Amino acid sequence: MATATQPLSGVYSVDPVHSSFGFAVKYMGVTTFKGTLDDVDATLTVTDGVAQLDGAAVVESISIRTPEQFRQHVLGDEFFAVEQHPHVTFSSDSVTLADDGSVTVGGRLTIRGVTKPVTATGTWSPEAELFGQRKAALAIAATVDRTDFGLNWNADLPTGGKALADDVTLTIELTLVAQGAGAGD
Repeated sequence: MATATQPLSGVYSVDPVHSSFGFAVKYMGVTTFKGTLDDVDATLTVTDGVAQLDGAAVVESISIRTPEQFRQHVLGDEFFAVEQHPHVTFSSDSVTLADDGSVTVGGRLTIRGVTKPVTATGTWSPEAELFGQRKAALAIAATVDRTDFGLNWNADLPTGGKALADDVTLTIELTLVAQGAGAGD
């Protein structure tokens, strides 16, 4: 049962079972191809209303989930090259939690060993007591050009255009669990 909400304060770890990193890209000019990376790890520290993503949010590249017929292609050298680049990482420079529940996260995204600045926006939920643990949530999204990170594969369509758009929308949904004293551990 949830109790009254309160602002975030303290150290929070990601609950990997209830968190995800997703991507969506226009496919064949008519539909959207989606996938997820499931193994998300990060720590968020909030002190005196100032939030900081500690270290880096790390996602195991091999955890990519796509339709089975595309999985090996996406894991291979034309896309994520998971053998050479086993992680996708995001290191934050700034996290702004606004009173209206909006959040802006600025930082550096690394895919395939290429690092680029990224700004993500979204929402955060204030802390609530759930099943004996203090929890909160953070949901952010950003659009990046996949070719900036060396994800260059494409194919010409018989009707013109390309099989994959360059712009990819990244979504991160994090369930945050308070750590330390009073966390309900």
